[in-house]
Amino acid sequence: MKKYVIALDAGTTSSRAMLIDRAGRPVASVQRPFPQIYPQPGWVEHDPQDILSSQLGALTELIMSSNVDTAEIDSIGITNQRETTIVWDRATGEPIMNAIVWQCRRTAPMVEAIASDPATAAEITARTGLVPDAYFSASKLAWILGEVPGARARAEAGELCFGTVDSWLIWKLTDGAVHATDVTNASRTMLYNIHERRWDPFLLKLFGIPEAILPEVRPSSGSFGITANPGLVQGIPICGVAGDQQAALFGQCCFHAGQAKNTYGTGCFLLMHTGHEACASEHGLVTTVAASAPNAGDTEYALEGSVFMAGALIQWLRDELGIIDSVAETDAIARSVATTDGVFVVPAFTGLGAPWWDADARGAILGLTRGAGRAHIVRAALESIAYQVCDLARAMAEDARMPLSVLNVDGGAAANDFLMQFQADMLGAPLRRPDNAETTALGAAYLAGLSTGFWKSTEELAALREGEDRFLPTFDEPMRAARLAAWRQAVSRVRS
Repeated sequence: MKKYVIALDAGTTSSRAMLIDRAGRPVASVQRPFPQIYPQPGWVEHDPQDILSSQLGALTELIMSSNVDTAEIDSIGITNQRETTIVWDRATGEPIMNAIVWQCRRTAPMVEAIASDPATAAEITARTGLVPDAYFSASKLAWILGEVPGARARAEAGELCFGTVDSWLIWKLTDGAVHATDVTNASRTMLYNIHERRWDPFLLKLFGIPEAILPEVRPSSGSFGITANPGLVQGIPICGVAGDQQAALFGQCCFHAGQAKNTYGTGCFLLMHTGHEACASEHGLVTTVAASAPNAGDTEYALEGSVFMAGALIQWLRDELGIIDSVAETDAIARSVATTDGVFVVPAFTGLGAPWWDADARGAILGLTRGAGRAHIVRAALESIAYQVCDLARAMAEDARMPLSVLNVDGGAAANDFLMQFQADMLGAPLRRPDNAETTALGAAYLAGLSTGFWKSTEELAALREGEDRFLPTFDEPMRAARLAAWRQAVSRVRS
């Protein structure tokens, strides 16, 4: 009798392995950090071998320390930091250079040059759903092929493999038997046509990418080979793969159009399922492929938007302003005053994202009077996170032409009850916070378990959600409108 699914969560700063039981509960977890590499200002790299050794180490320790009989393990699901780009030798399995991480900005001039032609930029967006940016994998791969001596010729000869982190792990776990990715990760490369569901010849030519280097694209829930790495337990099927944000959407049981989740991390990632329709955004959001159950039929899509400053803003209050000692105390501090007394924090430290897209905007604390104090600023900072999510949610509802009926929440800052209640109040919609905050790993496990029949249906998965917290809106519409109008006025003061 199979009892568990293992989720491998290959994050940006650490690798985790988690044992998930039939009730969707994490039974055991192991986490191992790995180094960050900053060769130049704005450049970010990882050693692919560090990613691999930390992930294999976490997996091995999980199996050994939990005393699980490997015959009880049904399958493995993988979720990963998206867009990070790795190229390795097909014969030896050795990387030809460090991975270029999603945060890295070295290829910004390349993308700006390509996208300087409005027709080309529009064509990229029409085919991929993405706004042309160095964030995505295409320019990173083009840079590697152009800068590593002999790489382009070797790629054209079929001697090299490209992959995002999921592909790299699959290759290593299967001992080189499988070179594949899933549709969610492929949709973040800026090389994949999300409508035709294939690597796009126009985009490959535009970025100078030989098709021979690319992985096979497979459904998120399905076969990705079996473990055959000599240092691992052999024969465990790898049956689920999804990029981290799409995995979290699936882990939150957002299986149908109109369902949405927001992850409150360093920034915020808001994703709304849009069903089988790829909604083109008119508000600077991106259209991406959603992870699907095996019986979902045609490709499912999502809209995605990002808030740059969420948890990072609270860290700023602690580390730079020194007005709080810990993130945890902000809940009580915010509640110690009835309102912000007109104080607003606009955290445009690195500009404003969707729907404003003003890279030259800068942050400000506005509305200060002699009576304003520490608690007002802390409360205003928390409220600013909720306001930014409201801006995204409004843009998303307009793009998708459907209202946000409920918001599923996860991430570190989702533990802040004041923030969650204020978010519900400003959205005018309920929030659902699951007991199990590990929604990203859970999504990978669900995708694997659905493929094997460990779980029978998405309905069964939805029924596993127990003991969640609900936050119901308490503001009336005039109060909500007045608060949002004041927030937008504050934003207008910092616009470039």
